[in-house]
Amino acid sequence: MNIKEFWRAVLAQDETEIRKYFDSDAYINWHCTNEHFNVDEYIIANCEYPGEWAGVVERIEKILCNDHDLIITVTVVYPKDRSSSFHVTSFIQTQNDKIISMDEYWADDTEAPQWRKDKHIGGYLKE
Repeated sequence: MNIKEFWRAVLAQDETEIRKYFDSDAYINWHCTNEHFNVDEYIIANCEYPGEWAGVVERIEKILCNDHDLIITVTVVYPKDRSSSFHVTSFIQTQNDKIISMDEYWADDTEAPQWRKDKHIGGYLKE
C-alpha cells in the first residue's frame, strides 16, 4: 500500500480514491473526539469537512506482523489558506494491501501555554 498516495487522496477529499484503500469491513477510530466510524461514515466525515486541505506526511514507520502489517504515520494537516494546522498520528493496520483498521489522534498545533513560557523552559522545535 502506498501510504503517501492514501494521504494524498484523504487531503484531496477524493471519495473514490479513499475507498480503494479500505477493506469493506474496516473501521476507523478518532480517539480525541471519541468517534468510531465504518468506511462510509469515515468518508462522509472526511470528504464533507469544510474547506480545502493540504498536508505533509512527516514520518512513516512500518511494522510487519504475521497476519497484518502496521503503518504508523505522523502527518501535518492544514487548510490551504494556512489559517491553522494539526498533527495527526495514525496507526493503520493493513491486510492484503487494504486498511482493516485505523486509530487516529488529532492535535491542534498551538503555542506553548503561557505558564511554561513564563518559566523560560523548553525551546522551539523549529522557528
